[in-house]
Amino acid sequence: MSLTATTVGGYLRDLPPDRRVAMARVCSMIRRSARGVRESMRYGLAFYELEGPLFALESSEKQMTLFVAEPSIIEQHSANLKGVIKERSAIEFKDLNRIPLDCLERIVRDSVVARRERLKNGKAPTQAELLQLWKITEEDAKAPPPIVRIPMGRDEEAEVVEEPVIEKPKEPVVILRAPTFKDPSMTATSQPKNVKAGLEEKDTVEKTTKKRTTRRTTKAKTSDLA
Repeated sequence: MSLTATTVGGYLRDLPPDRRVAMARVCSMIRRSARGVRESMRYGLAFYELEGPLFALESSEKQMTLFVAEPSIIEQHSANLKGVIKERSAIEFKDLNRIPLDCLERIVRDSVVARRERLKNGKAPTQAELLQLWKITEEDAKAPPPIVRIPMGRDEEAEVVEEPVIEKPKEPVVILRAPTFKDPSMTATSQPKNVKAGLEEKDTVEKTTKKRTTRRTTKAKTSDLA
């Protein structure tokens, strides 16, 4: 049993898929067949009440159990069902894939009729009386205490928690760009060394050419005078 859920819907969500499907089908059938019932969670069971508890449904690891508040109805349908426990007025279902919903629906409808007849002639059984009939105690329904692990000695391995590695931010990379020569205001001194050397070499060649041209012109004039 589990006391963590406060509603039947929350209880169903906590169950494994196979148990959830089986119990949801029975819960839906009870709500549909027993008009006016009130659904609630109590003692780790799904309770269905009509002027007092009428059914209780429990899902355990190996089976599902339906508790019926009217023992006469269990006696009436016991021949058509397997897993009937008359002394607890309950039905156990060990094969969750083969739940006889049609037979259970008749039990639910007959239980509603029997409850209304009981209310006409007297009063419905109390919750304490039904818990005694179903052999369910508050002690059985208590939630298990939490498990606390305490290290007993130095030899016991301690839990190691790895700290996340924080990477240091990398230094930004500076990208150097060569200057362009589209700006007419740029002077030769601001140009790169290789460009400046090329210009100087060009000026030297031009000066040498002019000197040679001047010498040839001078020689030519001298020969003409002679």
